[in-house]
Amino acid sequence: MKREKLWRRVGLWVIIFLLAFGLAVPAGIAGNVTAQPDSVSSGDGEEPSVVRVAVADRASLERLIADGMDVTEYARRTQEGIEVDVVVTPSQLKKLEKQGVRPVETLYTPSVWRARVKEREAALAEKRAVTAAADTVKILRADYFENDTGAFLSVEAKTSSGEVPDVILTARWDKGPGTQPGSGGEATMERFTDAGAYMYHRMLVPVSHRPSSVQVTSSQGGGAEAKVKEWPGKGPKKPSPHYVKDFISHYMTPTEAMERIERLAREYPHLAEIIELPYKTNGYRRKAQAVLGSQDDAKVVITSRAWGHEGGNRLAVEAVHPGKPNHPLTVRVKDHLITVELATDASGSPVSSAAEVAAALNDRAGRWVTAHTYRGNPGSGRVEPQEATPLTDHLEAPDHISRDPFTVKAIRIGKHRDGSRTGVLAYAQEHAREWVTPLVAVETAERLLRNYAHDKETRKLVDNLDIFIIPSVNPDGAHYSFYDYNMQRKNMVNHCGEERSDPELRNQWGVDVNRNYAVGSFFDGFVGASGDCLSQVYAGAGKLSEPESRNVIALAEKHANIKFAMNIHSYGGYFMWSPGAYKPEGRETLKRPDPGEEAFFWAASERILAAIKEHRGTVILPGQTGPVVDVLYSAAGNSADQLWYERGIFAWNFEVGADRWDPEAKRWRSVGFQPPFSEGHEEAMEFSDGLIELFRVARDYGKDRKPPQTRTVPRPGVHKGPVEVRFESSEPVTIYYTLDGSRPTFRSAKLKAAGLREGAETLTIDKTTTIRWFAVDMAGNIENHYDPGGKGKNDRRATYIIRK
Repeated sequence: MKREKLWRRVGLWVIIFLLAFGLAVPAGIAGNVTAQPDSVSSGDGEEPSVVRVAVADRASLERLIADGMDVTEYARRTQEGIEVDVVVTPSQLKKLEKQGVRPVETLYTPSVWRARVKEREAALAEKRAVTAAADTVKILRADYFENDTGAFLSVEAKTSSGEVPDVILTARWDKGPGTQPGSGGEATMERFTDAGAYMYHRMLVPVSHRPSSVQVTSSQGGGAEAKVKEWPGKGPKKPSPHYVKDFISHYMTPTEAMERIERLAREYPHLAEIIELPYKTNGYRRKAQAVLGSQDDAKVVITSRAWGHEGGNRLAVEAVHPGKPNHPLTVRVKDHLITVELATDASGSPVSSAAEVAAALNDRAGRWVTAHTYRGNPGSGRVEPQEATPLTDHLEAPDHISRDPFTVKAIRIGKHRDGSRTGVLAYAQEHAREWVTPLVAVETAERLLRNYAHDKETRKLVDNLDIFIIPSVNPDGAHYSFYDYNMQRKNMVNHCGEERSDPELRNQWGVDVNRNYAVGSFFDGFVGASGDCLSQVYAGAGKLSEPESRNVIALAEKHANIKFAMNIHSYGGYFMWSPGAYKPEGRETLKRPDPGEEAFFWAASERILAAIKEHRGTVILPGQTGPVVDVLYSAAGNSADQLWYERGIFAWNFEVGADRWDPEAKRWRSVGFQPPFSEGHEEAMEFSDGLIELFRVARDYGKDRKPPQTRTVPRPGVHKGPVEVRFESSEPVTIYYTLDGSRPTFRSAKLKAAGLREGAETLTIDKTTTIRWFAVDMAGNIENHYDPGGKGKNDRRATYIIRK
């Protein structure tokens, strides 16, 4: 008992010591000094609540603890005394009130605790209901690949009980045909969730042998098995021995990249031309600024009215002591020097506040500068004398980098540049710091033109396509990244008001160009962008508020023949398409492509990724291939979504710069936005190969005149009991169908996706039914040359007779 009283006294003084210095009481201290309630305990069945109470001083707090009250770990000093949280019954609280303790707020009541218990019990009941029977496991993908550092197995699987966090999936694989499951290895799969929603389970592991099959089992009893496929499949055929490439030797600024494509167009006028995009950018320019004062409430931010390079950088400002008492605040301008003579009092001390100095500068030097207090501060602090401080725009690029608004240019390549050929758009460097991406664009333009005369495959592309390449969408931000702040992501437009326009924030101004587009935007409630002008994903003042984003859309709108697009970004090694954004409530995504469109994205992607692999073995992981929202995150207002949903353009996103596997450390290592040029060069070479393959996809699309062929599985006829019917096709198709015997049209039901990364749904036929359908491939060819708007009867049919 003596020891308990001793520890109580020690703990009490610890609390009082901490409160004396305005510190919070750490968890556990108050608990150590709290005695069990005795004389104030209620024996009539009353239930306690957690109540915040206020006591007058330390002595009152000491009495509270000495009386055996259950004081929690919360205690804070206020202007009126000390607030603490206590666990009390209603009668205990009344007794405390009579002692002068003031209740502040009831924090937790018995009903809240009971609600928590019910919530837990409901969760457990839901889990028991879900886990009462074995779950269903579906293997979405099982891919084997080799790169320059080793061999790997990637598996994605989904359980019907995915919403239960503690359901575990385990993968086991063999060593090849004829070997036992598990002989190759076993691994627990990672549960992948996004925005609180279960997506699927996944794993990526190095393997010593190529597996032929993989089994996935669930801790709930379900299981599945699938064949392991080669990823990304067979690459394109080797180019001719005369094919030339490797035309880049260093990172290029936008000025260099634009000059490069202009030279190419002059050299090959019969195959290329330059298109000047309609919206000039703000330019690599800023107003010059300086700050008077050192304390926040005494700072004045001065900004030139002229751009820095147009005279703002010649200005300077000083604050001087007039050297006499009762001097009025005065501002003089002479030979580009702005002199602020501070007001003084009767003793001769400076008394001008920051707010007063800012007002005087605006009034008397407003022709040259504007002034405001620091970050919204009232500016009540006194400004001290300060030597002449030059105003500067803080821009370090050499003079040959123009400070004028920039005309963004695209090179258009093709023998027939009249809109009669399938168009392809490739555009790079929406994000300024991604230095590798213009190299991909320039290298590709060089290859197309310099191989045309002697390589027949290149000639097929240039003769049959209309290719548009923009090497830098965001030239202002990119110049800033090269010369001023290498991590610049955005453009250089400052949409912040006075409160956040001091030069210390200059590296945070700008708009994220790839969050400024009009579909799936921040302004429509989609996730992945911000309305904060200092955010790295700032969406801008409104949809398409920036010339950079308007240029991309203007090019696509003017050239309606553009059917394919590639947005070149870095880094991370992703390959993605729409949907690229979702709303937070229920993770509502933009409309997903139908199964045929999705299959086309996948088939074309595998061709492109196989071409990338050919250069040095780089493999874009299957788990990093797919819709943006499935494999990365929500990116509200991105350009690919606008191209796809508004223009029907098959639009992809490269994220060049795949992680490199470190076999010694047994981990993946990232390469960054600006790797050593030796690495950047290799990334440009391999992704240029991929871009060339996209052109081949577009060429095949443009010459496709062959109708698709489809069939149902299992075959029509007599079946005992319900049957799940799926469609097989010769190529990616969209299928329209009816089940009531009527003639299918474009208004009929369209086959939907079965689920995330699952392909097309199956149709459950539980009574005798004739399925009528037609298929349309991505080039618009219709099976059997069927006319959905006509009266012909050459649609496809399959009758299923169900015997009960």
